[in-house]
Amino acid sequence: MSAQSPTVTGNPLPNVDTKQTPIWLIAISILLPTSFAMLATSATNVAIPYIAGYFGSTVDEANWVITTYMIANAILIPLTGWLENYMGRVLFLKVFITIFTIGSLICAMASSLNMLVVGRLIQGIGGGPMMPISQAILIASFPYNKRGQAMALFGLAVMVFSIMGPTFGGFIVDNSAWQWIYLANIPVGIFSVVLVHCNIAELKNRIKPDKVDFVGFGFLVLWLLTMQIVLDKGQQYNWFDCTWIAWLAGISLFSFIFFIVWELEYHSPIVNLRVFKDKNFFIGTVLGSSVNMIIYVTIVLLPSFLQSLMGYNAMLSGLSLAPRVFSCIVMLMLIGPMVEFLDNRILIASGFFFLGLSTIMYANLNLSISFNYVVIPNILMGIGVILVFIPVSGLVLGTLPKTELSNGAGLHSLCKCVMTAFVVSMSSTLVARLSQVHQTYLVRNLSNFNLIFQQKIHALTGHFIYHASNIANHKAGALLYKQLLAQSKLMAYVDVFEMFALIAFILIPFGFLLQVPKKAD
Repeated sequence: MSAQSPTVTGNPLPNVDTKQTPIWLIAISILLPTSFAMLATSATNVAIPYIAGYFGSTVDEANWVITTYMIANAILIPLTGWLENYMGRVLFLKVFITIFTIGSLICAMASSLNMLVVGRLIQGIGGGPMMPISQAILIASFPYNKRGQAMALFGLAVMVFSIMGPTFGGFIVDNSAWQWIYLANIPVGIFSVVLVHCNIAELKNRIKPDKVDFVGFGFLVLWLLTMQIVLDKGQQYNWFDCTWIAWLAGISLFSFIFFIVWELEYHSPIVNLRVFKDKNFFIGTVLGSSVNMIIYVTIVLLPSFLQSLMGYNAMLSGLSLAPRVFSCIVMLMLIGPMVEFLDNRILIASGFFFLGLSTIMYANLNLSISFNYVVIPNILMGIGVILVFIPVSGLVLGTLPKTELSNGAGLHSLCKCVMTAFVVSMSSTLVARLSQVHQTYLVRNLSNFNLIFQQKIHALTGHFIYHASNIANHKAGALLYKQLLAQSKLMAYVDVFEMFALIAFILIPFGFLLQVPKKAD
């Protein structure tokens, strides 16, 4: 099944470049900037407390450094196909890599938090299209029987570097200045522009649009901007109990619905939503978004648990994800032949099983675990990520016309981006709300009618009296209450991990709904 394209006004442009570049050189040229764009997405997260301290701001204010980058990413991702046709592939890549590099330079030189936010906005504009355009170029450049290798390389750039982000960022902020997170992107950006100029061929038979869909673009921006603000600030302002959060949520919902209707009816849309009629694209996008959802829940919550409850610093909490990187790299070396010789749907089902197994293992966390305890779940998570991500990345665009590859890749990436933003916000809210629920139940045990509590409070009181404290009983009660809060939060983390493990297990059979092409296009 192939999606039908809407009528596009414009003139077909001839193939102006007949470069015969080796596919491995094409892969390096496009994946190098993509890798560092993905690294910039997650490396900043662990540096937020250091950035807040550097500029004398609150952590909530510093979080705009992350929010603005995600907004800019989300807005540019679905426009990838339209911009590629309008500008031409080579110019498009060089312009956006340059924008990303300039944004990195501004971030590194920022003298205020506002300047850093502007730099991250520019960086997000440049980095947004990198993931969908690299996926589209690899799918188009590699022959069908090598598509598994192409998606393995894509997985290396997207998954491995995303997971490496917290480790890289934690190492930087604990051993140097946070500015080096952004300075590292500058030489890579300059070198990438040279590689693109020399090795990437112009898009064949592209149709340059004559009209710009300003209405569609405007409502796309309004939808994503308001949605991201609601998700980012909802928990802080108690969601819909806050009037302006409720208004923004309503505006976001209206803009989303209007955008869909407009793009489906307008004769020259900026985003072709009709590709969702393709069965593989629709199911693959659902599965790909679900994988992102599970990955980022663990990327966000595991370091948060280790830092808030176990007392780990940024570097150690980032290193907790390192085993996942190693298992991803090993699987990427094996997945190419597996994709070529095994039924991809079996690989996807196996991957979701490993994702569910690793996530349910996180549900056994306690406050006495060692650093080594998280190694096995992380290894299993890395195996599951690659087993799902690589086959889905190949199949989701495999049945689309080549003229729709960039558009499809952009929409696929947008859905994953939106789902990631939604689930990261919801997971933090769930931890906060479930922690309060567990606290309500656990506080019943802090009663004088509970013999265990009496024994514990008397023992602690005696300990503080021994050290000449005149408020020993109050100190004992405060210590026990602190333990209650820690246990409540721990149980909330466990509940969230169990929820997402259940989702992973439920998705196991859905991979078999995908259609596996029997021969090359």
